[in-house]
Amino acid sequence: MEQTIKECCPIFHPEKWNQKTFNWEHKKFIKASVPTFFHIPFRPILGKKITNMMKIATDSRKLSDDMEDVLLLFTDPTAFKSELFLSVTDSVPNAKNTKLSGTYLTKVFDGAYNAIPKFMKQMDAYLAKQHKKANQYYVHYAYCPKCAKENGHNYMVLFANVSV
Repeated sequence: MEQTIKECCPIFHPEKWNQKTFNWEHKKFIKASVPTFFHIPFRPILGKKITNMMKIATDSRKLSDDMEDVLLLFTDPTAFKSELFLSVTDSVPNAKNTKLSGTYLTKVFDGAYNAIPKFMKQMDAYLAKQHKKANQYYVHYAYCPKCAKENGHNYMVLFANVSV
């Protein structure tokens, strides 16, 4: 029996994202940042930021109709700052619009947030087998903490930007 999470995160299908290659040319996102303390975001600030990003993208009708295709990518340029990228279908008024281009290899992991360094090492090994190396990592969390608990999985997709 498939579990349905109502009014929050869509059901995640790992096979759609695991060990895939995405070639993005100017893929549209809106961008925001939040403070972190050694890569740990301040939850109230993070929640408000994500809610605000989703609201302005939804209000401007620039969010994909299929929520399973919406990406919220995280990357930490420093231990004290996390950047968030929400995928959109077009430019969003009153938002910081940006684009990502390049080749991205993915792998799905299921585990605690603090296991990300371990998952990155596993991803490095996966990339090495393909004679690739990550230039930068982005993480997409399939579920918010509440939905992860309800669903019994804390899926995350590591996106490795690689040189071709």
